[in-house]
Order: sequence, then C-alpha cells, then structure tokens
Amino acid sequence: MNKLALLCRAGFEKEVAGEITDKAADLGIFGFANLKEQSGFVIFECYQPNEADRLAQELKLTELIFVRQMFVVGELLQNLPEKDRISPIIEVYQAINPILSSDIVVETPDTNEAKELLTFCRKFTVPLRTALKKQGWLGAKESSKNSVSLHILFIGSGKCYVGYAYNHNRSPFLMGIPRLKFPADAPSRSTLKLEEAILSFIPTNDEKKRLNEQMIGVDLGACPGGWTYQLVKRGLFVYAVDHGKMAESLHDTGRIEHCSEDGFKFQPPKRKQIDWLVCDMVEQPMRIAKLIAKWLVNGWCRETIFNLKLPMKKRYQEVKLCLNYLEEELTKQGFWFNIQAKHLYHDREEITVHIAVMGQK
Repeated sequence: MNKLALLCRAGFEKEVAGEITDKAADLGIFGFANLKEQSGFVIFECYQPNEADRLAQELKLTELIFVRQMFVVGELLQNLPEKDRISPIIEVYQAINPILSSDIVVETPDTNEAKELLTFCRKFTVPLRTALKKQGWLGAKESSKNSVSLHILFIGSGKCYVGYAYNHNRSPFLMGIPRLKFPADAPSRSTLKLEEAILSFIPTNDEKKRLNEQMIGVDLGACPGGWTYQLVKRGLFVYAVDHGKMAESLHDTGRIEHCSEDGFKFQPPKRKQIDWLVCDMVEQPMRIAKLIAKWLVNGWCRETIFNLKLPMKKRYQEVKLCLNYLEEELTKQGFWFNIQAKHLYHDREEITVHIAVMGQK
C-alpha cells in the first residue's frame, strides 16, 4: 500500500492535488495525484515504498485545507462478487499484516452518485466488522500509540479502496463530515458555517474558556445574523455591523448592538476589548485578508474566524497568497499566533480561516 486516499468536496479535486503535492514535497516525499473531476476524492501515489504510511502519520489532517479525510490504500478492488465481497477485502488486510485496529469505517465520496451507496455501506459494515473480529484485527483502544482504524472507500458498485488511517490523524466523522442540525431559531443557514468552524478549530475542552458571557464579539457583515447567533448562543455580547436589518430574535436577547455601518470602515468602540471578530462578507479574498490583518495588528481583537470567497480559477493559489500575506503581516509585528484554514462541509466556494494571537515577542 503506497497510495493516499483524500476525500474532499466534489469539484475541488485539483486543489487537493496541488495541496498534497506541495505538502508531501515539504516532507521530501514525491509522487503524483490521480483525480477525476467531480469525484469527491483524489488518490496520491508515492514513488517510494512506505511513504504513504509516513504521510498518513506526519502530514497533519488539520493542516490540510481542502482535505476532509485521509487514509492509506492499495490498488482499487474491482468486480467484487455480490455473494462474497468480504473475502477479497480480508485478503488485502492479510497481505499487509495489519496492526490491531480500533474499528472499521465503510464510506463513500460526497457525491450524489456515491451517496446512493451509503445504505449499502451501513449494512455491509456489520458483517465486515464481525469477520474482522474473527480474524482478531479489531479491539485496539483508539487512544493507544499508533492505533489505526480500517477504512473501506466504495466508489461504485463492487469497487472499493481498502486501507487504514491513524487515529491521531483522521476525522472522527464519517466521510469527514460533521452532522449538524440547523437550529430552528437561527436567522439563516449560514449559522452552520460558524458552528462547524468552532467545532473544527476550537478544542471542545477549551470552548467555554474562549467563548463565554464575559466576552465581546464583532460580526462584520452580520445581516441577518447567522454568525451573530452562534456568538450570542455562547453568551457573548456582539456588535453586529451591517447596513441591513438583523433578526428581531437577536435584538430580543439583549446581547447585540446593531451598528449600521460599512464593515470595512467600522472600528471597535474605545475602551472596549474585543475578544472575537467574525466575518462572512462577500468580497475579494485579499481585501478580506487585509481587513483581518488590520484588526489583528492594531490589537482590536484577539481571535478571529472569517471566510475567504474563492475565485473560479486558481483557488488554491489565491488561498496560499492570502494566508502568506496574513502570516507575513503578523510576523513583522512580532506576534505569536496560530493560523488554521479549512474548506468546511458547509462552505461552498470559500474557505474558513481561524487566527488566534497569543501575544508579542
């Protein structure tokens, strides 16, 4: 097994290919990406033995922008017999002498065609798990050192990739997609973007420390209040900046002040320390990057989550340009900071970025 399967949003396969090629090269690992547009996955084949396994351990999934899930695989299994799909899969695992695994995951890419297989995948998981237990391959503690989960990726009827992912470096969600429920009282579906971002970027144990009723937030381009809703829900007082109207339900909380201003011109009230800045304005990505840099460099906020709307072409290049700009600006000012960026499930032609400033050198 010397290939890496990478799941993504359909239509972003080229971005994944560019990103994995760059990141692998940074580790001195070289290969080529096989992709089919709109397939929802990319297979990166390494030139040297054991390098896919090294990537699966060392290349942090959290640092990959366009990749939802990542696992080592072998050659594509095709024409699996309907009466016994399990035996060929068992043979693959026997050939690689698998380490003791914690579980088995059977999934598909996130496309309409592949999702038709999800019902089959759910049913197939039960007998497959039973067969693997009989082989003695399941039962490891997920937290044990170098423990893995076995992964099966069905890309069509009777066609699948068989492999494994390291538990310390994989998404805990099926297909790498967190299942979030739209709150009935939220002003817009965009609220799910910020909820997923908080889930992705803020460790669960830290959330109440970093988002609570003692804090103040600013939402630039807030109307009608989908992102403001998530901050208010966590107890923050929010300056909601937008010429448009905010949902009455948010006014009723007493936790917002509507500032009918241009998000690019707004400045925080004097003597108010802003803890969080969020922004989902539709604008050129570099213009947003410069706006966020201004807020951070001026010390107007400590932490921020914002979206960069991507162009139709050269999306990965534009992302790198914006992130490099932000890193350079913060580094010039001597800040200690952490940047994370992800193409979230609830994003479309955009990525979500999180920056936390921890102080200055």
